[in-house]
Amino acid sequence: MQFNLFLFLLFAPVLIHSLDPVFNDDVLGLIVFKAGLQDPKAKLLTWNEDDDNPCNWIGVKCDPTINRVSSLVLDGFSLSGHIDQGILRLQFLQTLSLSKNNFTGTINPDLCHLGSLQVIDLSANNLSGAIPECFFPSMWLSGRLPSGIWFLRGLQSLDLSDNLLDGEIPEGIENLYDLREISLNKNRFIGRLPMDIGGCLLLKSLDFSDNFLSGSLPESMKKLASCTSLSLQGNAFTGVIPDWIGVLKNLEILDLSANRFSGWIPKSIGSLQLLNKLNLSMNQFTGSLPEMINCTKLLALDVSHNQLAGNLPSWIFRLGMQSVSLSGINVSRSNYPSLTSITASYHGLQLLDLSSNTFSGEIPSNIGVLHSLQLLNLSTNSVFGSIPAGIGELKSLYVLDLSVNELEGSIPSEIEGAVSLNVLRLQMNFLTGKIPSEIEKCSALTSLILSQNNLTGSIPASIANLTNLHYVDLSLNELSGSLPKELTNLSHLVSFNVSYNRLQGELPVGGFFNTISPSSVSGNPSLCGSIVNRACPAVHPKPLVLNPNSSDSTGGSSSANHRHKKIILSISALIAIGAAAFIALGVVAVTVLNIHARSSMSHSAAPIIFSGGEDFSCSPTNDPNYGKLVMFSGDADFAAGAHNLLNKDSELGRGGFGVVYHAVLRDGHSVAIKKLTISSLIKSQEDFEREVKNLGKIRHQNLVALEGYYWTPSLHLLIYEYESRGSLFKLLHDEHGRGILSWRQRFNIVLGMAKGLAYLHQMNIIHYNLKSSNVLIGSSGEPKVGDFGLVRLLPNLDHCVLSSKIQSALGYMAPEFACRTVKITEKCDVYGFGILVLEVVTGKRPVEYMEDDVVILYDMVRGALEEGRVEQCVDDRLLGNFLAEEAIPVIKLGLICASQVPSNRPDMNEVINILELIQCHSEGQEELE
Repeated sequence: MQFNLFLFLLFAPVLIHSLDPVFNDDVLGLIVFKAGLQDPKAKLLTWNEDDDNPCNWIGVKCDPTINRVSSLVLDGFSLSGHIDQGILRLQFLQTLSLSKNNFTGTINPDLCHLGSLQVIDLSANNLSGAIPECFFPSMWLSGRLPSGIWFLRGLQSLDLSDNLLDGEIPEGIENLYDLREISLNKNRFIGRLPMDIGGCLLLKSLDFSDNFLSGSLPESMKKLASCTSLSLQGNAFTGVIPDWIGVLKNLEILDLSANRFSGWIPKSIGSLQLLNKLNLSMNQFTGSLPEMINCTKLLALDVSHNQLAGNLPSWIFRLGMQSVSLSGINVSRSNYPSLTSITASYHGLQLLDLSSNTFSGEIPSNIGVLHSLQLLNLSTNSVFGSIPAGIGELKSLYVLDLSVNELEGSIPSEIEGAVSLNVLRLQMNFLTGKIPSEIEKCSALTSLILSQNNLTGSIPASIANLTNLHYVDLSLNELSGSLPKELTNLSHLVSFNVSYNRLQGELPVGGFFNTISPSSVSGNPSLCGSIVNRACPAVHPKPLVLNPNSSDSTGGSSSANHRHKKIILSISALIAIGAAAFIALGVVAVTVLNIHARSSMSHSAAPIIFSGGEDFSCSPTNDPNYGKLVMFSGDADFAAGAHNLLNKDSELGRGGFGVVYHAVLRDGHSVAIKKLTISSLIKSQEDFEREVKNLGKIRHQNLVALEGYYWTPSLHLLIYEYESRGSLFKLLHDEHGRGILSWRQRFNIVLGMAKGLAYLHQMNIIHYNLKSSNVLIGSSGEPKVGDFGLVRLLPNLDHCVLSSKIQSALGYMAPEFACRTVKITEKCDVYGFGILVLEVVTGKRPVEYMEDDVVILYDMVRGALEEGRVEQCVDDRLLGNFLAEEAIPVIKLGLICASQVPSNRPDMNEVINILELIQCHSEGQEELE
């Protein structure tokens, strides 16, 4: 029987130059090789051992620079026998092609010692045994999988994972009847699984995860009775899980996550008694979970992010599993168990994720009995009560996420006992009291997120001892006092947000705080320093008081004291009188100026009355013709005057919600002003101001900050921070742009946009209008997502209104906008983000109109990926100066985010994690800056 093996192996050539080549080595090697062969057609007749060199022999080519054999091509010569060791003498051989012959035996692993060998073709022979490991180099393999590989009948293990192989997986795998393991994961395969895969009756481990495979599971798979591990996650499989899955009695691992499976989870899964890991997350399963009480060895269960309904079966809380993830499943509130019942049953629990549900009740006081717990995520539920002191007994706890609940009380000081804690997220609760100084004992902390609570007191200096901190968010609390100077010792800080508290005093100087974003400390009117453009009050020494009678040591001291009091009284009186006079003059001056201002502005339809400060104070007039300007931090006045704000020459751009202008404050600070064109749809002034003030509290380094607003019944302005570099759209597509974005800049833009969107979703804000023109680029290259939350100003989230307002986002709009019955969620932002990713990587618009065609970016990139030419999609302007090991996974991520089915799209936190995993840290990375 013949087999077809065609492997192009790109070994790095090792050019060895010999000053005195031994020609007879090549002659001797080929003659020895010939001696072990049968040559029925006398094809090798010209091979003569008396020749000085073999360069003129049939099938032989030499390198003319060194006159040594570089190529041996004997395809179709009808040769038989073994591939003899004589070949090993050809030390400069680069190409060895012996296909379409009748060679038998095994492949000599010593062929790996031929350091110059680049191409091997041994296809269509009768070879057997294992393929030498060196035949699969460390660099990525690409191209299609040759069907002949299925004729390696002795093959027991095939691992081609983590490469760039593409196309369909060919039929014929059933010929590998000795195959025990196959791993083709993390490639770019498309199409269906081979229909004959069930013919590999001895197959124990099958891993086709992280490809682009689709279709349903082949019926033949039910014959894989020996299979212990089946991993198909991260593809696009559809249909139902067939009932025959229960026939695979030896299954220990079943991972079908992140696909498009639908329907009910079959009851037959409950008969898999050896199953220890079941992952069905991120699919479209409906119905209820089947009875699995017989799965006594089950250790890990993940059915998160599906559309399950009905009761959660009691067996979940009786099996004593180590990992349980029920995040984001659609089960009614009344059908959830109490948290107390969980702690009563799960003493060996290591991971518990119940996030994004409607779990209620209190966290059990005996939570400490879960001594093996490493991750506890109860976020986005209805958990109330206090955080129990027993949290400190969880010595192995790595992640604690109790955010977006209804927790009250203080953060227990006992938390110091959670010494392994790496991530602590308690934001958006009703927590009170102080941040416990004992938290310094949690020395492994990298993320401390306590924002949007009612915490009071000062920030403990002990936080500076948490030297591993990367992310700190204490914003939107009632914290007071000064920022500890010791915080400058936190050398790993990436983000530190204390905005909207009651902090005061001078900002720390040094380290991260020399470059901290002003938005991270805004909303604290009493903070001072260069970052907030607010000078700190000078510290003067106490005045030196001289007593003119100090030399009098006798009874004159009493009268001297009396005269001293009179002097002090006189000085105080003078100061008071002077201050009163000054105030009176000020009042007169302000009155005159106001009269003059009203007179000079009498022809303006809506004059502006300024109202600055943190208390959002209103204009001191009730005249309906006067507008109200509110700045969220400090006072404001416009250098060019209010009447020049909306000058055509200062226009920056237009969108579905309004026109944007550039303006300059009198202190030289530039702002961007959006004139809203949805006035007829906007709510009342009260609702408008409430929504805008809420948006003004949102501060993140990757979000455009809203700095104030202006209101009249007919004119509504939003005042944003100004970014001089303009929008991402202009940098990518404007022919007059300021240079080409490097690959590193593009990657950082993608990551920054993801972080900004994730923060919005954390705040329960859907952007709805994501596009490259709504992403601004800061002075240091960081992206800032703008125009978020504006739909909150509309009376309702009607599909028609939304579609008309964001029609300029053509190409970015998720398909659910076209369906009235589908709920608009954060996943529509994920779709727009996916298209943005493709736009950033390719440098092309989402939709491009040609003379006689329309090119859809998503379809173009997806087609290129399926055809194995996705690298060609990367922006030509990069001139190949990018990291393929980053660019290709980023493109894949963009396609996944832009999936037509919302449930198949990851959430933005998952996107961030994926991007951080993709990010390379190679030594040559600096060249891409």
